[in-house]
Amino acid sequence: MLPEDRLHQITQRFEFLEAKLNAGPAPDEIAAISREYAELKPVVTQIATWRSARDGLAEAQTMLADPDMRELAEEEIQRLKAELPELEQALRIALLPRDAADARPAILEIRPGTGGEEASLFAGDLLSMYRRYAEGQGWQFQMLDLTETELGGVKEATARIEGEGVFARLKYESGVHRVQRVPETESGGRIHTSAATVAVLPEAQEVDIDIPATDIRIDTMRASGAGGQHVNTTDSAVRITHLPTGIVVTSSEKSQHQNRANAMSVLRARLYEMERERADSERAADRKSQVGSGDRSERIRTYNFPQGRMTDHRINLTLYALDRVMQGDLTEIIDALTAHDQAAKLAAQE
Repeated sequence: MLPEDRLHQITQRFEFLEAKLNAGPAPDEIAAISREYAELKPVVTQIATWRSARDGLAEAQTMLADPDMRELAEEEIQRLKAELPELEQALRIALLPRDAADARPAILEIRPGTGGEEASLFAGDLLSMYRRYAEGQGWQFQMLDLTETELGGVKEATARIEGEGVFARLKYESGVHRVQRVPETESGGRIHTSAATVAVLPEAQEVDIDIPATDIRIDTMRASGAGGQHVNTTDSAVRITHLPTGIVVTSSEKSQHQNRANAMSVLRARLYEMERERADSERAADRKSQVGSGDRSERIRTYNFPQGRMTDHRINLTLYALDRVMQGDLTEIIDALTAHDQAAKLAAQE
């Protein structure tokens, strides 16, 4: 049974927020009220749809006593009995506790793993894949730092992605991505296995993570491109070292001021994610059952080019559509991962 008292509380809260927005809240309240209102709206819509079907079923059952309406009532009862389980399941999912970071922009970090130059080339392919997916979603994709190899591979890439539900969609991508293919650098035609590591972090604000100036060291340096050649003649690139943890972040755009802001944003995201992981590990006994754990050491996916196959090992999903995936069509994969995570959370509540 669905918790009627909770449904009532959510509906009442939504109506209160709606009335407050219509009355004109104080300027410092608008953002918070609008955000909560937007989060509750789809839940309240789902509640109303489920209640309408439930009440419709009760009404149709009372119509069975009327001989003139009996046939129509039986058809309506059959239809609503088939719909209600699906509507109830959708409502249960809507009522699941939301990750507070789901609506945030994301910091995407990609680095080559084992496999030498081929791993760097694959890291570049993954960067292009996520860029295309972001563009298809209508999101903004901003490179914060990119170091390339002489052959066009990626030594390290950091990007900021902003848009509706960015972290909610991309948070399942953290982990080790493995590729099996004949490298462009291999003349013998042998299939090699290499890997790249992807990390997706929710962007943190200064209010989330306070970084004292005494905890960081900021160095400026000359930005360099593939192979180390200078791409400009000013010392605009910025490297920030977080002394307590040893985390090092860099940004190498043209503006030193923007590079400082970019590097601080990435540093805050990493520290925020460390705090989230610590809190999660303390309270989530079922963490291992959730695909969104973000364990970067876990091999999550294999891209097999000779067979045109992509396999996500966490949910045993295999798609023979590798070309489409590498072009940024990740919707089917992310939908399946989201559904799996939701099912695990629903099972944990029972």
